[in-house]
Amino acid sequence: MDRPRKDAGPGTVARADAPRPAPHELAPHEVVLIHGSDLDRGLDEHEARDRLERYGPNVLPRADTAGWPVRWLRQFHHPLIYILLASAAITLLLGDLVDSAVILAVLLVNAVVGFVQESRAEAALDELRAMARTRARVVRGGRVAEVPSEELVPGDLVLLEAGDKVPADLRLVRVAELCADESALTGESVPVAKDEVVLPQATPVTDRRNMVYSGTVITSGTATGIVVATGAETELGRIHRFVTEAEPLATPLTRKIARFSAILTAAILALSALTFAVGMVRGEPVKETFIAAVALAVAAIPEGLPAVVTITLAIGVSRMAARRAVIRRLPAVETLGSTTVICTDKTGTLTENRMTVRVIRTPDRTVTVTGAGYAPVGELVDEDGRRADLGEDAALRWSLLAGACCNDAAFLGDRASVAGDPTEAAMLVAADKAGLGHEHARARFPRIAEQPFRPERRYMATLHETPDRPGEWIVFVKGATERLVRMCAWEMTAGGECRPLDAGAALRSAEELAGQGLRVLATAMCRVPATAGPEESLDAALRAGTLVFTGMQAMLDPPRPGAVRAVRACRDAGISVKMITGDHATTAAAVARRIGILPGGDVLTGEDLARLTGPEFSAAVERAAVFARVSPEQKLRLVVALQERRHVVAMTGDGVNDAPALRRADIGIAMGRSGTEVAKDAADMVLTDDDFASIEAAAEEGRGVFDNLTKFIVWTLPTNAGQGLVILVAILFGLTLPMLPLQVLWINMITAVTLGLTLAFEPKEPGIMRRPPRDPGRPLLTGALVVRILLVAGLMIAGALWLFEWELRRGAGLAEARTAAVNLFVMVELCYLFNCRSLTLPVWRVGLFSNGWSLAGVAAQILAQLALTYLPVMNRLFHTAPIGLDAWLRVLALAGAATLIVAVDKRLRGMHL
Repeated sequence: MDRPRKDAGPGTVARADAPRPAPHELAPHEVVLIHGSDLDRGLDEHEARDRLERYGPNVLPRADTAGWPVRWLRQFHHPLIYILLASAAITLLLGDLVDSAVILAVLLVNAVVGFVQESRAEAALDELRAMARTRARVVRGGRVAEVPSEELVPGDLVLLEAGDKVPADLRLVRVAELCADESALTGESVPVAKDEVVLPQATPVTDRRNMVYSGTVITSGTATGIVVATGAETELGRIHRFVTEAEPLATPLTRKIARFSAILTAAILALSALTFAVGMVRGEPVKETFIAAVALAVAAIPEGLPAVVTITLAIGVSRMAARRAVIRRLPAVETLGSTTVICTDKTGTLTENRMTVRVIRTPDRTVTVTGAGYAPVGELVDEDGRRADLGEDAALRWSLLAGACCNDAAFLGDRASVAGDPTEAAMLVAADKAGLGHEHARARFPRIAEQPFRPERRYMATLHETPDRPGEWIVFVKGATERLVRMCAWEMTAGGECRPLDAGAALRSAEELAGQGLRVLATAMCRVPATAGPEESLDAALRAGTLVFTGMQAMLDPPRPGAVRAVRACRDAGISVKMITGDHATTAAAVARRIGILPGGDVLTGEDLARLTGPEFSAAVERAAVFARVSPEQKLRLVVALQERRHVVAMTGDGVNDAPALRRADIGIAMGRSGTEVAKDAADMVLTDDDFASIEAAAEEGRGVFDNLTKFIVWTLPTNAGQGLVILVAILFGLTLPMLPLQVLWINMITAVTLGLTLAFEPKEPGIMRRPPRDPGRPLLTGALVVRILLVAGLMIAGALWLFEWELRRGAGLAEARTAAVNLFVMVELCYLFNCRSLTLPVWRVGLFSNGWSLAGVAAQILAQLALTYLPVMNRLFHTAPIGLDAWLRVLALAGAATLIVAVDKRLRGMHL
């Protein structure tokens, strides 16, 4: 036996120097021999424990995650936070405990919000991992035992049956009609038939029918397999490595905030240095000049920005959760609003993931089947639009009976899921819609013999008792049309007569249906005398070639009801939708046409992509709308190519094969119901209903979130700029500071909470999904935004300096004059808030009562200002003093004038931010 090295890591199988043949190219006994196992007894318990110690548990390596101390410290890793920390330290050294305490309190609030959100995400992931644990049936020492799947080791003999989740990569050694759903790994929506035959070395993973892979599901049959790979060495583990190697990108919001923060940090430091230098040149005392420089830094920093960004995104998380989209990483909320391309999986996302018969074609007629999914809601309609009458069409009746009786599928519970092949489930539903009732049909025609489906046969056949003719049995057959026409000599008419089969017409009809992306299964039947044994009678009937062809049932995985509308809404919003699937090109193209994805794009397969390089590949990816039969590596390459063309890419998926691209995409979207844990772990967002329509809804919410963040920035920056510049102007002209650092902090923090935060609750503006996506390269501070900021800041500076000097000339004390200036800043912000509720619409068009939070915030701010002005304790803490009614009238007049000027500017410039 080629034994592993002792230093093999957890969950891995170390390889010897000599290359070992792949399991799929070896005979079962050779695989057993190489792994030192036994086809009958498996491993003994002692050897299994020894191998578990050497190989490690059968689990995927868990990515290194930062502990809570690192996650807590990470909340302070921001340039603006660094300046505030320095300001707090300096004010503390200067003995100003109140200022220092207020700054630190602001920082702590922001850090707690971010830390709690990250901790919740980690806890949710731990719960998902715990739910994913499974058990496996193995043969140990000649006895069947059930063990946790993480205790499996190479060489273990595993027993599989319908419904089992494959616990490791297995080479099949015994197979009985086994089919596996490998859609989680390959994207192929149809279960794959398995056997134990030896395959060539070059056989791709998707075609290795003698292997089953970790994470896939057995849909029918039984098998025994030997474990050939565990943990990181499985196909699932290989893809997991792609996930960890695919570096996640910064989101558009984080990139813009980072760029904006860097510019703002440099500007603040430069202005603070200039303030200190000017003070020194003018001969001002060092301590007072230094305090003024610190005051400017504190004034110019939007302390509320980190907290408001976090809270606004959290509100977006809550809104998206109500629309069935769970956000794992806060910036993903806004990223959806920036998305220019959505790369979506087909099965289960755009479609129901429930095969449905849509057309039944008999030798004489074509019938359309309405309804979708497993619920027996729908009917059979003929070409004239009338409901099909089974009493008038014997061929239709016998085709439905064959589909119901020659069938191993069964519904679970309230038809929410199915045990068995989804195509067989579709035929059961068709019989139920026709009024036959598949359970009644099976009870009426009890099965007494069968020949299960095999890939080489390409059909399934069953023998049944018949209640009306005791001396006869009925044979039902279903399978590939080209196979069944060779077994049939006759075809059934609507009246029940038999006539010679027109094989050419049947094949042409099947090709026509297949060209529409439908999966076609033909049905046949015959009666045989009950003279020999059941097995012999069935075998003889099938070999005779005299079956009666009754028709074909054509089915597909239907589009989800909201998918067509959602795709259209994405197109209206300028978002390109591309389908990336492991299915065949014909099937994918047909679904894409029905949903509205394909009209203007090409269809490319994995083979097509493999032949393209460099600019050709990039251009082809831009043009194409459907990508079929692609590998995990190609999915990742597609996402990278789109990002290189400056697209913001959202990637949806549910399978293991989607995980690398999910992680690399600007936003990865996993399916909550059908998604694998690997996909959820790699994603930024999880859809609880697996519906593409929820992505469109989340994109709409994302645009609303970015709009509200922009409104907050447009609202808060003039205040910060005004406060900082008013201090700079005072220093330059040798004036007394009109506001103290602590008063500046009061303005920044109290208004951010009572006024600015209310913008996070603004409803989405009309037509938000009819706007084109934002240009990813567009800066956060556009030219129009800078003009608006400078205008409002200029009005604040002029008004505050004039009012401050006016109050002093009228004989008011320094504290009263500063109190008037502080109240002017706040009142301008309060009035300006209503202008910022929409960046383009006038105040009266927005609606005064459309956001009740803004009115509540205004009332709270007015009460806070009255407290700051008139409560003795606030006067002592913030160095304020009561002011008279005449001062308030001047404050309100200046605030009203500033509001009017901004409204006129918005009207004349029609600014779009």
